[in-house]
Amino acid sequence: MKLNRWQPLIDGLMEAVWLVDPISLQVVAANAATERMLRMPVTALLGRSVAELASTPEDLYFWEDVAAGRSQHINSETVMRRGDGGLITVERCVSLVKLGNESMFMASFIDHSAQLQAEQELETLIAELRATLESCADGILVVNRHGSIRGYNQRFAQQWGLPESLQTRRDDPAVFQWLLQAVQHPDDYQRRLQQLEQSPLLEATDTLYLRSGLVLERVSLPQFARGRAIGRVYAFRDITRRLQDEAQLQVAAKVLDASLDAIFITDQQGRIVTANPRFATLTGQSITSLQGTDPSRFLSHPDGKRFLHNLQLELAQHLLWEGEIQLQQAHGGTIPCLLSLVRMLDSQGMRSHDVGFLKDLTEAKAAKRRIEDLAYNDTLTGLPNRLLLAERVQMAIQSAERNRSQFAVLFLDLDRFKHINDSLGHLAGDAVLMDVAQRLQDCLRQQDTAARLGGDEFILVLNGVNEQGAENSARRIIDALSQPFHFADLTFSVTCSIGIALYPDDGRSMDDLIKNADSAMYHVKERGRADFRFYQRQMNLGLLTRMKLDHAMREGLREQRFHLHYQPQVDLSSGTLLGVEALIRWSDPELGDISPAQFIPIAEETGLIIAIGNWVLDRAAAQASQWRRDGYRFTTAVNVSAYQFQQADFVERVADTLQRHQLPGEALELELTETFLIRDATEALRKLDALSALKVRMAIDDFGTGYSSLSYLKRFPIHKLKIDRSFIHDVPGDEGAEGIVQAIINMAQALHLQVTAEGVETEAQRAFLSRAGCTQYQGYLFARPTAASDLAPMLPSPAQR
Repeated sequence: MKLNRWQPLIDGLMEAVWLVDPISLQVVAANAATERMLRMPVTALLGRSVAELASTPEDLYFWEDVAAGRSQHINSETVMRRGDGGLITVERCVSLVKLGNESMFMASFIDHSAQLQAEQELETLIAELRATLESCADGILVVNRHGSIRGYNQRFAQQWGLPESLQTRRDDPAVFQWLLQAVQHPDDYQRRLQQLEQSPLLEATDTLYLRSGLVLERVSLPQFARGRAIGRVYAFRDITRRLQDEAQLQVAAKVLDASLDAIFITDQQGRIVTANPRFATLTGQSITSLQGTDPSRFLSHPDGKRFLHNLQLELAQHLLWEGEIQLQQAHGGTIPCLLSLVRMLDSQGMRSHDVGFLKDLTEAKAAKRRIEDLAYNDTLTGLPNRLLLAERVQMAIQSAERNRSQFAVLFLDLDRFKHINDSLGHLAGDAVLMDVAQRLQDCLRQQDTAARLGGDEFILVLNGVNEQGAENSARRIIDALSQPFHFADLTFSVTCSIGIALYPDDGRSMDDLIKNADSAMYHVKERGRADFRFYQRQMNLGLLTRMKLDHAMREGLREQRFHLHYQPQVDLSSGTLLGVEALIRWSDPELGDISPAQFIPIAEETGLIIAIGNWVLDRAAAQASQWRRDGYRFTTAVNVSAYQFQQADFVERVADTLQRHQLPGEALELELTETFLIRDATEALRKLDALSALKVRMAIDDFGTGYSSLSYLKRFPIHKLKIDRSFIHDVPGDEGAEGIVQAIINMAQALHLQVTAEGVETEAQRAFLSRAGCTQYQGYLFARPTAASDLAPMLPSPAQR
């Protein structure tokens, strides 16, 4: 092979060139550029097989294909090993060429190592720039001179909520449209962008409010290359939190100024840097004069410096201290305060600031004292209430046990105090109670206690007294309260009833002593009031009996264990039945038959008499209505208690009862007591007139036993007087009784009233009443009270109806 024709050809080429024999696949020639590229002499290559010089499997496969006649050309990038062992990346082109009758494989190589290194360095630089861009806390958007997007970071996409579809494809108009729709004020946004485009060198800062709620601060800077503007860089900083923090700081500042608590802030050295107006007000100094001062100069405590030392230790250990102190004021006074100190630390955990909160406790402590007064003292009289009384009694018990002595508990109740409230009003009642409280305190020693339980009930605890001492005190109190009371222009008297219980004989607890003193007081009430009495054990039996009867009555009313009997009222001369009086009877399954004389007073005392009276009225009206339907035309009399008559709706209840049972008014007679009618004559007259308008008949029951007033008797629309059985019992034979009965009959005749004698049991009594002019009577002489079904034989015959 003649190489002299090929060598000059390849030596003139700039790239490295080999000539390879197409049959032996050995390098037969190489140029100087090959020697420079591979850093080895050309002679080291000549005669070597290309398979030996192949550095990659791809090269070897190619030359195997050449040897097999399957390939004659390759153009690719590969790796070659240099003489010093290093690898270089080259672009390699192998082709079969012919020159005349000769064929040769020419392999040319261009060293790309420097280019690849530059590209790698460029890629590294770009990657670093990209990483820097992505690590930036701001969103970055870069556009060219014409406004086309050159790039943006992920933070920008997150801030604007760019969907994935817009991030994965190049669609600048869609991105810009998304941004436009994302702002709250698109017109202002678009107008500002146009201004920036028209002024490529303009630097600007704007605030953008997005519909998502974010607030972005946009910094627009021109981008330069070779001294000229090639585009613009937009940096978007999320300032939502900063604006919120600034707003919160403004609010905090306003709160600080408006706070009712005094607040001060100190620096690392514990000197005041700022304080709010409330702190200045409490200390009596200006905020300016407070700055730089040590707050401890305003804090006063009984422990002095020891307190301040312990405060600092506690604050350093727990970062919080709270307690009561006295705040020293500029004028020398002090006020009680609750101090809360909070230590603030910096990022290194060192003391940054101390914040102090002071709450003025002056009003709170005063309120606490007022609450204690309310909790332990009666609001009206200022006397101890039951709570404080319990403490005093417990102290008295302990003292008595320790000294083996006695003490007395007095239960005091004002007599007929309700009359004062009803007649003079509650203001007068309150004035009396306050006066009573003062008189009681004047009667007691310093070691004794007067307490108000409520209403007109008072408890007195007399320490270290025996029975004689208790009696002396009770007489002294009764005498003090008997002195005249004055209200407005009125002067009146008030009496009291006192029950006395002695410790330990009458009880070893407050409840037992008060209960037994109350029982003794109740017996004073039963025996005329305005006196005192010591507790005796049988009193408890009476109290328990009353309680048992009250419970049984309520249950009996609910279970319909009450029933009515009727006693005839007859013509004295002919014996003809003129009417009946309904009388309540009670049969209890446990207690048996109980007399009205036993249970009616207790019902009046407990207020149950109202419910019982309403029941009697309803049942008697129902029976009277039945008799009317059967053709009988006599009246049915019903007793009305004072409590029942005093109810505001009494007249309406009577009217409703008549209407429900379709009973005419003249068929019903109400028996009333003169004493309670005269007690409030004006109101009684109004109700009696209203009842008279219903045609209901009225009778005065037990006439002559109470207070009588002829003037009122003349004015009241009364139809009948009933002579009390106590007078009938003593006639004939008792001149006094005979005179009273005769006087009542004469007065009734003068007033044109009917008169009925109660309790007639003998023929002698009936004969006397006949001679005296009485026309009607009722009593055992004619018939005992009996059930309505047993009354049939006494009813008038059909001819007499």
